[in-house]
Amino acid sequence: MPLHADLPTASEAALAHSHAVQTMIREQIAAAGGWISFERYMNLALYAPGMGYYSSGAAKLGNAGDFVTAPEISSLFGRTLAQQVSHMMRQIKSCDLLEFGAGSGKLALDLLLELEQIGALPGKYFILEISGELRQRQQALLAQTVPHLLPRIEWLEQLPDQLTGIVLANEVLDAIPVHLVVWQNDTIFERGVTWHDTRFAWQDRPIQDEALHAAANRLLRLINPDNTVSFHYVSEINLAATGFIRSLSKLLRQGVILLLDYGFGEREYYHPQRNQGTVMCHYRHRSHGDPFFLPGLQDITSHVDFSAIAHTAVDNGLQFLGFTTQAHFLINCGITDILARTPATDPQHYLPLSNQLQKLISPAEMGELFKVIAVGKDCSEPLSGFCGGDMSRLL
Repeated sequence: MPLHADLPTASEAALAHSHAVQTMIREQIAAAGGWISFERYMNLALYAPGMGYYSSGAAKLGNAGDFVTAPEISSLFGRTLAQQVSHMMRQIKSCDLLEFGAGSGKLALDLLLELEQIGALPGKYFILEISGELRQRQQALLAQTVPHLLPRIEWLEQLPDQLTGIVLANEVLDAIPVHLVVWQNDTIFERGVTWHDTRFAWQDRPIQDEALHAAANRLLRLINPDNTVSFHYVSEINLAATGFIRSLSKLLRQGVILLLDYGFGEREYYHPQRNQGTVMCHYRHRSHGDPFFLPGLQDITSHVDFSAIAHTAVDNGLQFLGFTTQAHFLINCGITDILARTPATDPQHYLPLSNQLQKLISPAEMGELFKVIAVGKDCSEPLSGFCGGDMSRLL
């Protein structure tokens, strides 16, 4: 079977757009002397202004897009998250909320509706969204459904100087561009991208960046615990994600940073048997491993190293507040109680919600792969979402 023969075909217009993205990246490779890091390739493919996957007008979420996130699966997710948010707000005076990468706006909608119902609306609900197409979808959805709350909602183009309140990021870290690293015997390489004949190709070069080399060298103890002389290992290191945490630590005056995503602690992430890394692409609800397929038309992601997130937070003056699975977090926050608001004697409404709950918490679905981590500043009370199922030992 030809490569990618099982993936849906793209329209002529979509193919033309992808060809333009490919040409743009080829020009960047040529300008850099024939090689760019994978981190640079991923950045261009996802975020190049007006051309990258998240910067163009193509649908990303839902049936017409490429993937579905927890807020799209069920309103139970946002309504349950609101219970934790309201609990945190009781500890923070003049509390605002900042959501990164708000997708279709569904999480913002469900959060605001539930917070309004329980009398815990934030002073401001900030949304930082780099995708113009998604920003328009968010604005349209919220204007149509909660017009009375629009004065509280403000879209940002960059981080604010400071924030007192709560930062939310659901499936944001996995889309931050990563460096690909190759550990080959006694040498560490960075895997980059070249143009060869008629297509993109991989090429490894010795690491030049000192921070990347230091991080890669430190991970040798996990990757090759037996000091095997001959070995080959490929994985990712996300320097930008830890930079993101450092930036949040500087702007947060008081409050909590709540991050939800799929990933592992570093011992599982860099397990000797996980020797091909975690880079994954999503196209029309199909997952595959080729980031060179139709650049600009598919999402490119990698799993999150939650140990790096936790250690960076603590090193930059934040408190570690909890780490657990999405299933434990949602159950701790009362998702079954929220489901119970719909009587089981009303199967038309109850059964769809019950099925959605299973997708959110089942180990075979999102329940175990997705994790929740919280860090913060000047927070004295334990967070309810982490009262059971503590997994901090894995960090």
